[in-house]
Amino acid sequence: MAVKEDYESRVYAAVLGKLIGVYLGRPFEGWRHRRIESELGEIQYYVNARMNGNPPLVVSDDDVSGTFTFLRALEDHGVSREITAEAIGKTWLNYLIEERTILWWGGMGTSTEHTTFLRLKHGVPAPESGSAEMNGRVVAEQIGSQIFIDGWAMVAPGDPALAADLARKAASVSHDGEAIHGAAALAAMEAAAFEEDDMDRLFDVGLSAVPETSTIAAIYADVREWREADGDWRKTFTRIEERYDTYGGGCHMIPNHAVIVLALAYCEDDFQRALMIANTAGWDTDCNSGNVGCLMGIKNGLAGIDAGPDWRGPMADQLFKISADGGDATTDAVRETYRICRMGRALANEPLPDAPKEGARFHFSLPGSVQGFESESSPDCEGTSRVGNRDGAMHITLDRIGVGRPARVSTPVYITPEIMKRGGYRMIASPSLYPGQTVTAQVTSDTVSTGSYDVRLYARVFPEYPDSGPGLIYGPAVSLKPGEAAELKWTVPETEGLPIVRVGAACSSESFVSGGLLVDRMTWSGVPTLDFFGPKFAEHHPPAGWTDGVDRIRGGRTSDDSGRVDLI
Repeated sequence: MAVKEDYESRVYAAVLGKLIGVYLGRPFEGWRHRRIESELGEIQYYVNARMNGNPPLVVSDDDVSGTFTFLRALEDHGVSREITAEAIGKTWLNYLIEERTILWWGGMGTSTEHTTFLRLKHGVPAPESGSAEMNGRVVAEQIGSQIFIDGWAMVAPGDPALAADLARKAASVSHDGEAIHGAAALAAMEAAAFEEDDMDRLFDVGLSAVPETSTIAAIYADVREWREADGDWRKTFTRIEERYDTYGGGCHMIPNHAVIVLALAYCEDDFQRALMIANTAGWDTDCNSGNVGCLMGIKNGLAGIDAGPDWRGPMADQLFKISADGGDATTDAVRETYRICRMGRALANEPLPDAPKEGARFHFSLPGSVQGFESESSPDCEGTSRVGNRDGAMHITLDRIGVGRPARVSTPVYITPEIMKRGGYRMIASPSLYPGQTVTAQVTSDTVSTGSYDVRLYARVFPEYPDSGPGLIYGPAVSLKPGEAAELKWTVPETEGLPIVRVGAACSSESFVSGGLLVDRMTWSGVPTLDFFGPKFAEHHPPAGWTDGVDRIRGGRTSDDSGRVDLI
C-alpha cells in the first residue's frame, strides 16, 4: 500500500498527540472520576501547575519510553512484516535494565511487565513469556499491551490488517486474551485513521481485528448503543462503571479500553474534547489519554491539535526515552517521527527519502516544530527571547537584548538534576554531545532586526566548569547585520569529565537590539575526546553522564588524586 505524501506530518501529529495525552493525564493517574470532578473539574488543559508540589509537565513515563523503545525491534531484527514475537521479546531484554528502565517494576505476579521480564530473563521466549497459561489470566490481561501499541500502527499507515498483526505479536510478549484483542483493535483503528475520517467506520475497523465473542467487541457494541440512548458521556460512563469495573489486578485492560471508546464516541471530532473525556473519566488517565491523543492526532493531523489551546508550546516537542541506550534518552517528537517513518516506508517497500537538511540532528522541518529548544529563564536573560518556527526553521524572537541582557536558547542533550527530581519513572541517560565533537549551525539574522548583534554557540555543563561562569561555555562570536547569514562552528572543549546538559545559541549586543534569529539547522559530528576520570568527575556519585547496568557504583578520590571509579 503506497504511503501518502502527508505521512511524516500525520506521524508527527500522532507522536505529539501521544505525548500531549500522557503529559496531560500523568499528574492524576489512578484517580477515579468523582475525585477528578471534585478536585480538578473537567480536564480541559494541563493541570500539573495546580497539583501539590507543582510537578513539571515533561516527565519520564513508561507509556512514552516503552512505545518508542520496543518499536526498535524492527531496526534491530530487520524491518519486516514477518517479525516475530520472539524477536520483540529479545528487544525487551536488549533495552531494559532490570528494575530501573521503562517498566513499573512491581514484582512477579503483580506487574505484568516485570513478570514478563523475569520469564524472558530465565529463557522463556515470547509469546510463552506473556501467556495466561504461564502467568494467569488476571496478570495477562492488564493494560500494558495497549499503552505500548501506537508505534506499530504508525509504521502501517492505511493498513489496519498489518497494524493489528504487528500489535498482536508485540502484545503477546507480555499479555494474552482480551489484552491482545484490545491492542489489536486500537492499532487497527489508528492505522485506518491515516485514511478514514469517520469515527464509526473506524470502530468497525477495530471490531474486524477481534473475535466477535470477545469482551472487547462487546464494549464497542455497548458504548455505541448507550451513546444513542444517553447522549451524555457521563451517563454512559456510569454504565461502563457498572458493567466493566469488575476486573482484578492493578490496572485491567477492559474498563480502560471502554474509556478510550467512550472518549472517541463522544468527542465530536474534537481533539481537546476527546482528551477531556478520557481524562475526566479517570482510572489510568495517562495511558488512555495517550492512546486517544495518538489516534486523534493521526485522524485530524496537526490542524486538529492546533485548533484548540496551545498544547505544543509548553512541551516543546520534548520526550525522554529511558532505556539501556543512554545516548538515545533525550530526544524529541521530530526525531522520533522520522525514525518511525523510515520504518514505515521500508515496510511498504518504498524508497527512503533523503534525510532533511543533510541529516542534521535539528532541522525544524515539520510545521511548528522546535525540537526541545526553549528560552533560558536565567535572571540575566529572562524575557529576552521567544522560540517558534517560521517556514521550516527555528525562529528566535529577540526583545531588546543589550549590555547584561543576552538571549540564550537551548535544547537538552542530557538530564539535569532538576529533571532527575521530576518524578515519574526513573531517569537514566547519557549525554548525546561530548567534548571533542564539532557543533555547526546555519543561522540568519531576521531582516526586521533593529541592528547588529553577536551570535555564538554555547553549552551548559553540569554542575559547573572552571573560569566559565555558572556552567556555561561558549564558541566564537559572529556578528550579524539584519538579513545576514552565517555558519557557526565550534569544537566543544574539555570539561574535566563533567557532562554537557544543554546546547544552543546565544545572542548579545553592546546596544539594545530587537528582531530575530533564524536557525535553519544545528548538528554535531566527530569523535569525543574526553577524560571520564578527572577529579571533578569523581566528586559525583554515581558519576554523572553514565548509563550503567551494574548493581553498585563505588567512586572516590585515590591517593594519586586520579579520581578512579570502581564499577561492581
